[in-house]
Amino acid sequence: MSEVKRCAWVPRNNQEYIKYHDEEWGISVHDDRKHFEMLVLEGAQAGLSWETILKKREGYREAFCNFDVKKCSQMSDSELEKLLLDPKIIRNRQKVFSVRKNALTFIEIQKEFGSFDNYIWQYVEGKPLINNFSDINQVPAKTDISDKIAKDLKKRGMSFVGSTIIYSYMQACGLVNDHTIDCFKRK
Repeated sequence: MSEVKRCAWVPRNNQEYIKYHDEEWGISVHDDRKHFEMLVLEGAQAGLSWETILKKREGYREAFCNFDVKKCSQMSDSELEKLLLDPKIIRNRQKVFSVRKNALTFIEIQKEFGSFDNYIWQYVEGKPLINNFSDINQVPAKTDISDKIAKDLKKRGMSFVGSTIIYSYMQACGLVNDHTIDCFKRK
C-alpha cells in the first residue's frame, strides 16, 4: 500500500501537523471567528515554529474566549496581564496585547464591509488563487497581494500582520492554494 503524498513541509511522523494539513490548511474559510483565530495564531507564530502554535492552540482558545472577537475586544489590561503568566500560550506582551487591539480593528472592518470575510476575499476576487508549485521551495513567503493586505491592516491599526504573516494566513484560510501539485489535497 502506498503512502499518501502530502506537501513536503508536513512531517510524516507528526499527527498534529498531518491533521492540520489534511483538514484545514488551504481550505477556504468564510467564518469570521475562524478568520480571527487564524490571524491571532499566525501573529503569535512570528519568530516561532507552527508546531509550537499547534501545540498551544487549545490554550489560545481558552485564553481568548474561543476567539470571540467581541469578547477579545473587551478584555481588560488586567485580564491580558494575567495571560502573560499562562504557559498554555506564547507569553509575549506585544503579541498578547495585540489580540485586543486587532479585535477592535476587526470589528471596525466587519462594520464597514458587513463581515471580515467580505473584506478579505475581495483581495482575491472571491475565489482562491491556485498556484502550481511542484516544489515547496517555489512557494513564496509573501506576494504583492499579501503586501497590499498587510499595508491596509496596519493602516487600520492591526499589529503582527506583516506581509509574511498575512501570506501564511492566506494559505491557512484557503485564499491561496499552495498545496504542491504532487499533494493529494491538490485536487
